[in-house]
Amino acid sequence: MAPIHGERMEKDLLQKLSLDGRVIATEWVSGFKCSKRNWDFTMGKLYVADLNELVVIDIAGGKIEKRIAVTGAEGLNDVSVSKSRYCLCIRFKIEKDFCCKDGVSELLLDTLKGSNGVLMRGDDFYLLDAGGMFKMNKDKTLTKITDGMDGGTDGIENISGNDFIVSCWQGVVWYVNADGSKQQLLDSRADKKNSADIGMDAKNKIIYVPTFWRNTIVAYRVK
Repeated sequence: MAPIHGERMEKDLLQKLSLDGRVIATEWVSGFKCSKRNWDFTMGKLYVADLNELVVIDIAGGKIEKRIAVTGAEGLNDVSVSKSRYCLCIRFKIEKDFCCKDGVSELLLDTLKGSNGVLMRGDDFYLLDAGGMFKMNKDKTLTKITDGMDGGTDGIENISGNDFIVSCWQGVVWYVNADGSKQQLLDSRADKKNSADIGMDAKNKIIYVPTFWRNTIVAYRVK
């Protein structure tokens, strides 16, 4: 993996960056209490986890379209959206996952130990919990794919087929193979560079890694 670019980020607003790292708008959308993971939906919407609400943004207009209250949640930390318009949100610290559809939220899982990182892939739901990666079954039981990813599992993206990229907040990024085996792609702990919740350009296989306290985003091409 080779770094491509980095840019500054702000805390409670969204900036707009170009693919080469230039800041297009320093305050593209604001009005958040504490914005977290953002997810681009195919129908021109951006979904933002904002403490106890799911905020829906119209991308073309750059404006908040609506807010969906997630009953019983506080500290929402991640969101993923599928084509069936399901939004999966994670309740950080209190370790519960919620499901939202058509503006209504419901509790999905409440047996997690250190949950952070969710991914909808079609009808399949993947999540990170206490250093492990799991797939949720139809009866809400969990099938473990892999574990041993210490340092605060944080972000998850599908790279190709049934292979995934997983980031750990302390500065480690893993490649998780379909059979559950894994290899370390990045370890920036010695440089004290965090690797928070990641994003991905699937077409070009570029992973975008926020460094958190360093106020940068670093892009890596996976070969």
